[in-house]
Amino acid sequence: MSKLTTEGSFAVTSSAWPTMIRELLRAMRPRQWVKNAFVFAALAFSEERLWRFWDAQIGPAPLLRVIGAFVAFCMAASAIYLVNDLVDIEKDRAHPRKRNRPFASGRLSPTVGIVAATVLIVTVMPLAYVLDPGMAFLAVLVSYVAIQGFLYTYWLKHVVILDILVLAAGFVLRAVAGAVVIGVLITPWLLLCMLLLALFLGIGKRRHELTLLENGAGEHRRILQEYSVPMLDQMMSIVTASIIMAYSITAFLAPVAPQEPYPMLMLTIPFVIYAIFRYLYLIYLRGDGGAPDELILKDMPLAGSVVLWGLTVLGVLLLFPN
Repeated sequence: MSKLTTEGSFAVTSSAWPTMIRELLRAMRPRQWVKNAFVFAALAFSEERLWRFWDAQIGPAPLLRVIGAFVAFCMAASAIYLVNDLVDIEKDRAHPRKRNRPFASGRLSPTVGIVAATVLIVTVMPLAYVLDPGMAFLAVLVSYVAIQGFLYTYWLKHVVILDILVLAAGFVLRAVAGAVVIGVLITPWLLLCMLLLALFLGIGKRRHELTLLENGAGEHRRILQEYSVPMLDQMMSIVTASIIMAYSITAFLAPVAPQEPYPMLMLTIPFVIYAIFRYLYLIYLRGDGGAPDELILKDMPLAGSVVLWGLTVLGVLLLFPN
């Protein structure tokens, strides 16, 4: 006979543990951890070259500390995803795709989600302090959790336009966190690029939800009633042009790369333009855009442009020292 353990009012057999853990990991959305790669931006675009693995003055390896910051944001983001799914459990059941999520489908107990989210938050705070005893990184992480996990989940996601801006702010906070954990300055132009990129992805996601749900959009997410496809298309056009210009200026002015005879990071601009146009193609002609993280993983041309962009940045920094 299988041994039984109690979890709230639920009895879980020992043979059910693997299924529960698998569903919990799914609810934590590891595919979306790719968003936390924004913490590495400071290494590529800061005013100092910090690729070395050890620095006698600032202590433990900057690169390793940024990797630690990436892990911390993955933990915090997963806790927020769990809380958000628990709050939206009934609304998700009205969504053609989200109704298959672990909580909405009933495959995972809400009690498990509450316990897991609590453990993640309690664990990540000491980790943030270890990474940066000066507590600047901890302050950014706490701000991220407060804004994304509570203000957005319970209030701001119901405020038109502000809901998209708040989601975009999460990406900016990731970039700031990557800078403060190693104690460097990050260029304002790069922060603007990340804000615009996040708006680009957020608008695309809202448009996908609106077209996918059509007349039932309001039942799933009340805020969708405040948007229309033509309005989102106008916003997308503005942001698309802005992000290409802002990234070009960032590449031209990046202090980490040589500026003579030409700003060498301008070599990365074609990859950015292609990735943006490819994403627009997937939104408008393929009907995708609801999960940008999944698109990057499954669309080879889009993934290839991102990889080539990263390799080009790395090549410029290594082959053309400033």
